[in-house]
Amino acid sequence: MDIHNEINNNIKFLAKSEIRLKILSELQNSPNSVHGLVKKTKITYSSVSSNINKLEQNNYIKKIKSKYYLNPMTKIYFQTLMDFKNSVEIITSYSEFWDKHNLNQINIDSLKNITDLKDSKLIETTPLDIYKPHNTIKSQISNSKSLKAIFPYLHPEYPQLIENILKDNGQVELIIPKSISNAITSKIDLKTRKTAIKEKKLTIYPIENNLKIYLTICDKSMSFGLFKNDESFDQNRILISDSEKSQAWADNLFKNIKYDVIK
Repeated sequence: MDIHNEINNNIKFLAKSEIRLKILSELQNSPNSVHGLVKKTKITYSSVSSNINKLEQNNYIKKIKSKYYLNPMTKIYFQTLMDFKNSVEIITSYSEFWDKHNLNQINIDSLKNITDLKDSKLIETTPLDIYKPHNTIKSQISNSKSLKAIFPYLHPEYPQLIENILKDNGQVELIIPKSISNAITSKIDLKTRKTAIKEKKLTIYPIENNLKIYLTICDKSMSFGLFKNDESFDQNRILISDSEKSQAWADNLFKNIKYDVIK
């Protein structure tokens, strides 16, 4: 209980002051002097000096010659605090995407690393473009030579998009409900499909259970969609991103669900 209270007090002390957070952020990048911190943060000398003293008195930083350094535990507290802050920002920024949606198939590791999606963009339908999410995904797939996807439903355009990648000697991995597996593969050119399967360019993982997420991972982009709590897929909004962290996050989620299918 004492340790729990100590951790809470440490995080509260750091979080309650935006100035202290800015100072710690700068010191995390590199040690610095008071004058250097004033120049970097654009905060007044008196405010920087006052908060530096508080941080030093509470053993969050140490002074060596003229420069201040973060103590090891401070690095842990600060990183934990910033991860939590970034997670909250992602959730609140796109609350309509996360709220009242089913998150049960997102593994714990992916939820813990949700800050990797911070560079994502929310794509939503508009009165003038009700197919905007689908057309965005279609564009991503059309311009890619590889595709990893979790398709919880069959869209009429998916077989042709997959066939185009395979004809271009690309690689496709699909996690799909067993109920639509034949419907997708039967619409891909027979010769193209057989060759791709033989050369291991097309791999399909049929799943018995209902899929509750939508995911595509292309050469340079990913898209991610969710089901609502009423069990219907939310076709009105998706998250997309072309950042490396988002790609890695999506790939980890794909591998986790694939593991559940084949184990």
